[in-house]
Amino acid sequence: MGDEATVPTAGTDRREPPDEAGAVYGCLLAASVVAGTGPGREPPHPVQLIALLLATGVVFWMAHVYARLAVQQWPRAFPPWRTVRAAARREWPIVQAAVPPAAAAGLGALGGLTDAGAAWLALAVAVGTQLGWALYVAARAGAGWPRLIATGMVNLFLGLAIVGLKAALSH
Repeated sequence: MGDEATVPTAGTDRREPPDEAGAVYGCLLAASVVAGTGPGREPPHPVQLIALLLATGVVFWMAHVYARLAVQQWPRAFPPWRTVRAAARREWPIVQAAVPPAAAAGLGALGGLTDAGAAWLALAVAVGTQLGWALYVAARAGAGWPRLIATGMVNLFLGLAIVGLKAALSH
C-alpha cells in the first residue's frame, strides 16, 4: 500500500531510517506483555518479566522483518544480505521499546518494590513511552496543537485500555 520503497532493493545504497511507528507499536506490545503476565495469579518475578519483555520484543521484531521481506522481496528473489540488514534496522524500534519497561521492572525490584509493584511500574513506563513516541512522531510530522492533542488522547486511551484490562484481569 505505497510502502514498497521502504526496504532498499538490490543495487541501491539508500539507508532507511528506523520506523518510529515501530516504537509506538513496540510500547503497546510491551504494555500488553506486562498486562498479560499476571491475570488471576501472582505477577512474575521482575527477572522473568524482563526476560518476557525483551524476548517478546525480539520475536516480534523478527516477525516484522520477515513480513517486510516476504512481502517486498521474496516474491521476486531471495533478498541480498544488505536488504535483510536494512529491514532489520528499520524494525529495530520494536525491540528498543521493550527496554524502558524492562529497565523499570528491574529498577523497581532493586528499589524494593514488590513483584506487582515492579510490574505496575513497567506498565506505567510502557504507556508513558508510547505516549511520548506518538507525540514525538506527530510533532516531527508537523502536527499542530489540535492534532497533537488528538494523538495524545488516542494514545492515552489505548494505554489506559491496557491498564484497565490488567486491573480487571488481576482480580
